Amino acid sequence: MSFIAMNRFKVRHGHEEAFETMWRDRESRLNDMPGFVEFRLLKGPDGDGFRLYTSHVIWASRADFDGWTRSQQFRDSHRGAGNTTTREALMGAPVFEGYDTVLHQS
Repeated sequence: MSFIAMNRFKVRHGHEEAFETMWRDRESRLNDMPGFVEFRLLKGPDGDGFRLYTSHVIWASRADFDGWTRSQQFRDSHRGAGNTTTREALMGAPVFEGYDTVLHQS
């Protein structure tokens, strides 16, 4: 079954457009990786001073995700993750959650 990797971001109000643009303009290396199925950036509800976003990546397996995290493509994609724009936009570090699929229906 597939594996879903998600990172939750609390984006300060007023930084949403820049955050979305950063994701849109990034050099994604996901398509280079075996087992990559799909990526989505999800915009969630407002919180106290922030908008919640989640990056949602579906992998064919947990092993494929683990391979991504150890790859040069991963390092290249995350090279600018702690830059000034990101620090100004985020309220704290992203929160990672990984899930093994136990039921899939389409």
